[in-house]
Amino acid sequence: MDRLPCVYLLASKPNGTLYTGVSSDLIKRVWGHKNNIYESFTKKYNVHILVWYEMHENMESAIQREKVIKNWKREWKIKIIEEKNPKWCDLYFDLL
Repeated sequence: MDRLPCVYLLASKPNGTLYTGVSSDLIKRVWGHKNNIYESFTKKYNVHILVWYEMHENMESAIQREKVIKNWKREWKIKIIEEKNPKWCDLYFDLL
């Protein structure tokens, strides 16, 4: 799991504020969001629940996918979350 490029979605709560990100180390990045290490959108709006992620073979494809998802309508983001995580569970703990 460590050091694999991925795109991820965080939420403040079910159907709450969403954040789209990309990382080569998902566990470390989400831990940073959860612990407000970054002065960012996620800290300001308390967006700390990992609700969806998608692994990629390389960082270039992950970055491209992140750009696509960031341009999606909110409804489309909710749909991909609920397809794999209908209860909006925090997937971070499954990664540990």
